[in-house]
Amino acid sequence: MIELLVVIAIIGVLSSVVLASLNTARQKSRDARRIADLKQIQLALELFYDASRSYPTALNTANLVTLGYISTVPTDPLSTTGTPIPYQYAALGAGTTCSSYHIGATLEGGTSHSALTSDADAAAGAICDTSAADFAGTDPIYDLKP
Repeated sequence: MIELLVVIAIIGVLSSVVLASLNTARQKSRDARRIADLKQIQLALELFYDASRSYPTALNTANLVTLGYISTVPTDPLSTTGTPIPYQYAALGAGTTCSSYHIGATLEGGTSHSALTSDADAAAGAICDTSAADFAGTDPIYDLKP
């Protein structure tokens, strides 16, 4: 009977170690997807800019999907089907001319994530033709600008 309890205790300890490692791997996977999504959105924004000489005022289906620059506008991996969480986006410029943008996502890995050494860490800019405010680009936000 004691041997059986020891075996069950060992299995319990091993399973808790595996589950802890699995959660860390899931976080890293979601962070990698966020970074890839932002790069994909950045490419679609550059295609939009090449065609119209201005960036869109919002990341939405009408601006990017309908015009064929991207198949779907990605959302955060923690989004559920009923409530998609969009990535942070601000069109920057003066008046109706959006000459730049600021896009970002908060990473789960915290400030120690290696991708944060190569992001923009941009300060808030002048918003172009919208009522929303630009977000601060401090870590752990992975942010990009053109």
